[in-house]
Amino acid sequence: MSDHRPDLGRVGIWAGDLDGHSMAGVRDAVAAIEDAGYGTLWFPETTGREAMAQAAVLLAATRRITVAAGTADIYARDAVTTAAGQRTLDEAFPGRFLLGLWESHPSLAEDIRGHRFGPPPATMRAYLDAMDAAPFGPPASAPPRRVLAALGPDMLELARRRAWGAHPLGMPVEHTGNARAVLGPDALLAVAQLVILDPDRSNSAGLARSYAAALLPNRRALLRDLGFEDVDSLDDRLVDALVVRGSADDIAHRVEEHLDAGADHVSLYVLTTTPRIPPIRQWRELAARLLA
Repeated sequence: MSDHRPDLGRVGIWAGDLDGHSMAGVRDAVAAIEDAGYGTLWFPETTGREAMAQAAVLLAATRRITVAAGTADIYARDAVTTAAGQRTLDEAFPGRFLLGLWESHPSLAEDIRGHRFGPPPATMRAYLDAMDAAPFGPPASAPPRRVLAALGPDMLELARRRAWGAHPLGMPVEHTGNARAVLGPDALLAVAQLVILDPDRSNSAGLARSYAAALLPNRRALLRDLGFEDVDSLDDRLVDALVVRGSADDIAHRVEEHLDAGADHVSLYVLTTTPRIPPIRQWRELAARLLA
């Protein structure tokens, strides 16, 4: 299902902290990302703002950029509602919305949302079936623009068959190569890379380690398969593989590594010690290096 893939640009921004900003701050942030020249803005859905409503705000605040709900939680809405929401946004903002579906976590699905968490591949497959069968006014003029936030081989294979491709978040370059092998040559592979702009690497080790630790719960087995043996020790090699920190040149080098390994697009999740303040300076500095 890889026909008519979106043109996301080579580099985008993963705005992972939007839920901590005021709505005025969200509008300013997305305008800054678009003005810097990035092709795509990605954002998550966990326990903050609802993904479809957030996407509508971001699309209305911009002119050309693709807005991608990178991890729209399949337990947050039933499949019919998600299909209707996607088609509504497609009608209102033709060609600018990309839906990324996420299978969630057991604690989020059960403890927060009150659902029973099911086996991820089978649950996602059934959800996609229900989306495809959902009624919504006139027939859609094109296949739905969607990717899966896939990490493991089963979900990557599902992304190859039932979506435009995959959007892995927070994995090393080695995973990008493996994902491309599963997806084949035609499917979209848009990876998200955590980055810290710290040219002398003097003040960012603790920040990198804390974010790397937060990634571990659903990545341990995958990281071991990639050759990171003592995952829980979070040694420097693993932290550096998950979070690239350094100059704009260092970050550009990691982006090129992902592209060389088979990625079509790399979104940058810029980490700072002040996540409630949009990192507009860092976005602009990276754009000057990566988008020139």
